[in-house]
Amino acid sequence: MSAYSEKPWLQHYGEVPHTLQEPLRPLYDVIERWGQDSRTAVVLEDREVSYSTLWSMVNRVARGLEQLGIHKGDRVAILLPNSLAFVQAYFGALRVGAVVVALNPLYTPAELAALFMDSEPSVLIVPPEAAGKLPPGLPWPVMMADMHNRHEVEEEARRLYPQAHLFSDWLSLPEIENPPHIDPEKDLALLQYTGGTTGLPKGAMLTHANLWANAEQSRLWMQSLLSGGQDTVLIALPLFHAYGMTVGMNLGLLIGARLVLMARFHPEQAASWIVRTHPTLFPGAPTMYVALAQYATEHNLDLTSIKGCISGSAPLPEPVQQNFERLTRGRIVEGYGLTEASPVTHCQPVWPVDIRRTGIGLPYPSTEVRIIDSSGTDVPAGEPGELLVRGPQVMRGYWKRPEETQAALQDGWLYTGDVAAMDADGYFTIQDRKKDLIICSGFNVYPREIEEVLYQYPGVEEACVIGIPDPYRGETVKAVIVPREGTALDAGKIEEFCKERLVSYKRPRVYEMVDHLPKSAIGKILRRELSRAASQHGQEVSGKEQS
Repeated sequence: MSAYSEKPWLQHYGEVPHTLQEPLRPLYDVIERWGQDSRTAVVLEDREVSYSTLWSMVNRVARGLEQLGIHKGDRVAILLPNSLAFVQAYFGALRVGAVVVALNPLYTPAELAALFMDSEPSVLIVPPEAAGKLPPGLPWPVMMADMHNRHEVEEEARRLYPQAHLFSDWLSLPEIENPPHIDPEKDLALLQYTGGTTGLPKGAMLTHANLWANAEQSRLWMQSLLSGGQDTVLIALPLFHAYGMTVGMNLGLLIGARLVLMARFHPEQAASWIVRTHPTLFPGAPTMYVALAQYATEHNLDLTSIKGCISGSAPLPEPVQQNFERLTRGRIVEGYGLTEASPVTHCQPVWPVDIRRTGIGLPYPSTEVRIIDSSGTDVPAGEPGELLVRGPQVMRGYWKRPEETQAALQDGWLYTGDVAAMDADGYFTIQDRKKDLIICSGFNVYPREIEEVLYQYPGVEEACVIGIPDPYRGETVKAVIVPREGTALDAGKIEEFCKERLVSYKRPRVYEMVDHLPKSAIGKILRRELSRAASQHGQEVSGKEQS
């Protein structure tokens, strides 16, 4: 019997149900369930919007889309920053049965053109600041949507792009009367494009059930940290990303929380919102926690309202976790997921447990897991292999890509491409993505393991490890490090530190100190950008000795 069929992780669940307890629902249920409630749904700079008002707004936007000719199954492209307008557009599209295509508003015209060609949207919803960048004669209607529904801002933008319609006009329409029936398990809610780290972006087809299930799985996981009253969720992760969308917006709405939406993360702005709104939940990325912790320490900022954080998009170094928990007195845990799984599949426990391990923790409720070798056979506990997951949050497939769907999904199992291991107690660790693996002198070297060591060195703010060509070893390890502000780091001393903690073939042979690391919109360090830069500069280690 396989070690995974016995599901040893369930012994640590405490009061968390092993499986989802409620039937799968249309995703807009996360707002509809509070549709008659006067509690605050969204906090803005100058006002607050209640759940009842938000639900009415969603149905008015749905009516506007309906009048524009949008039908069930049509794609609605949303290019908005975190805002009230994003929430309205997202759920308005779902209410009319359309499929949301959430895109980064900072994408270049060339990047957007490729995604438009692939997704074939029927309408674009864009911020006013995009007006001057839109080419004339677009084949789709364009809606100008100000972040806070300010009609005058949208009107001003239309002077630059006269063909545009005004999103705020929809808010004066009657509510939609006969929205189409949604089958949660069959009807698509979202085309979410992958980051493209392994090639051109692919559109993961996520159903209403996929997204609702992942929000409900997250609620069950976080229930011990939820307050007795109304929680407040500080959302600095972009909502156009699957992680911010699910663990920020959808989970927040599902539990009837107040959403505090930041268009982009800045420690100073986050601090002001924390002082004003006292958030209890703060999903984020490790880089956010590093920056906020440093700012809080320098400015004596009280973070103790924060009770829980799920950290995603990148590994959470243990020193970052310990420091942020010391400042908040709350719980920060690492989660794991991928776009194709809506996105969360694993998370560290947030409730008190006898065993606390580093890594990604335990599978979510209703989530099955296997780890296989190159022949497709389950490996024993403790051995690394490719991580496979199966559950209600796993996508239907890739949009218009049957061959890639077949490669990624087999018998319901999603082949993640990540190298993982499960210990005898059922806790999981990610060793690295297959494509990030460094092969040095025939040995497999996983960047994360080395980065964990580097983060322990005093004065290291951020670190990223890549492989560079080495004529003797094949590849060797390079560490790119951002020193903490005001700190001068000595590569020789870091090398001595690593010698005590890493076997020879894992130790960096090259160190580079930089002011900052390239990051994605959600703060994920872009390892491949560093690899590409090293390749363009022809960087390699020469000879058999350390350079």
